[in-house]
Amino acid sequence: MGARVARMFRNFNLENRVHREISKEKPLAAPRHAVSVPPAAGRPEGECPTPLLLSDPVNQKNDPLLAHLKSVYVESQDPAAAAAAAEEVTVDKEVERRPLRFSLPGDPYGLVELTDVPKGKLTITEALKALSSHQNKPQTWTPETIAQEYCLDLKDTKALIEFFIPFHVQIIPPKAANAKQIKAS
Repeated sequence: MGARVARMFRNFNLENRVHREISKEKPLAAPRHAVSVPPAAGRPEGECPTPLLLSDPVNQKNDPLLAHLKSVYVESQDPAAAAAAAEEVTVDKEVERRPLRFSLPGDPYGLVELTDVPKGKLTITEALKALSSHQNKPQTWTPETIAQEYCLDLKDTKALIEFFIPFHVQIIPPKAANAKQIKAS
């Protein structure tokens, strides 16, 4: 109801207000700055116009700066050769790999099944298996055991166990006593 009233006041005498705005004098644009450009006489066809005249201190030759400029020496290399050298370095470094400890049967997530993983890394399935094993039997699957089993850093393994908790289900009791609950069967 309030929107209708507001629309009525907004649209009241709309046509007269529009005509008044249209008939108003339009504001004039600010005048452009006057620039003195030397005449183009004596210039061959296709040549760019001469630049604006600059102040004298800028056009004067500065001998100390010119001497510094002449003392600069730049060496450059071909970027393609530098990229090829970088590729050779990366090819030479072989990363130690370890065989997979656990994988899902079939083709999980539509990805090609891996056969080995770099040391210090885990696949998703291995991480879930290690974390669920720790959750079920924390006495046998300690962070040290998991780090040794999967060739991981102990600090990273402790952080993984502390901050990544899979399958952690919490059932929050309802506030009302007569609310329906799902019964475990």
